Amino acid sequence: MRIAMLAPIAWRTPPRAYGPWELVTSMLTEALVKRGVDVTLFATLDSETAGTLNGVVPAPYGDNPSIDAKVWEFRHLAHLFEQADQFDLIHNQADFPAHAFARLIDTPIVTTIHGFSSDRILPMYQEFQDVVHYVAISDADRHPGLRYTATIHHGIPVADFPFNPNGSEDLLFFGRIHPDKGAAEAISVARSSGHPLHMYGIVQDRGYYETEVQPAEDDVHVTYHGVVGGTQRLDALGNARALLHLINFDEPFGLSVIEAMACGTPVIASRRGSMPELIEHGVTGFLVDNLDEAKQAIERLDEIDRATVRRAVADRFTIDRMADAYIDVYRRILSERRREN
Repeated sequence: MRIAMLAPIAWRTPPRAYGPWELVTSMLTEALVKRGVDVTLFATLDSETAGTLNGVVPAPYGDNPSIDAKVWEFRHLAHLFEQADQFDLIHNQADFPAHAFARLIDTPIVTTIHGFSSDRILPMYQEFQDVVHYVAISDADRHPGLRYTATIHHGIPVADFPFNPNGSEDLLFFGRIHPDKGAAEAISVARSSGHPLHMYGIVQDRGYYETEVQPAEDDVHVTYHGVVGGTQRLDALGNARALLHLINFDEPFGLSVIEAMACGTPVIASRRGSMPELIEHGVTGFLVDNLDEAKQAIERLDEIDRATVRRAVADRFTIDRMADAYIDVYRRILSERRREN
């Protein structure tokens, strides 16, 4: 089986710090290669893989302002689709632009839909659902106007996340600094609880950061650390008493949720989007409908067994499970194609 894996080009694959789509693309690629699948990763030229790296984009536009996102994205797409006949299947992890090529080639395409930024992008999904196979990353993120081949939850390398049986008294916010992610809500709830809050993530909305986060920073009650990777990232996820994920949108998945849980850290999350699929209320965390319930959940954290939290991730959200599910999708699509021919 020869797979062309199309990565986004906002960040390197895998990302050095932030880059959830690139991270998932990398984790799946490496897991497939370990299973003997012939994978060519189409990504930025500074990317790394145990498979075959192929590309034309010199650097990610998230790191290098000289890289024009629109120009290089089309170079990126053209470079892959000009050699589409060399592959049994193309796995698109880079949103809807690839669909423009779908009827110009014979190679089947799988698109993992990492979320809908707006209903305005739907025409590029609805128009091509007869030729592109869509995979949802949660049942909650399935759009009623689309047909799907499967729902496949993300997986992570659980062994890479050290289990912390005790945590600390500190709370954690881990995500984009943006109104959607509930940074202001996390600050409010943490302050009312009396627990210090440590915040990590890329500033995606500068105005929001300057009005909601920066004034709260005092390095005692609220500390914003920026973007972290490596050991610092793992320490942040594992050392917390709980992750506050008080989102203001329907989260398609939420990698930081299962990453924190893999370290044993329970999650207090808004009951929106995929959160009920990831969190078992009262067992691995708490699902809340308002800030008062979030404050009450903090008081109940002693009810949560951190070993149980980690075990839930090991049972349900591993890379192996994700890779096996995608291989099953690939085989079904290729089998159907052979029957049709």
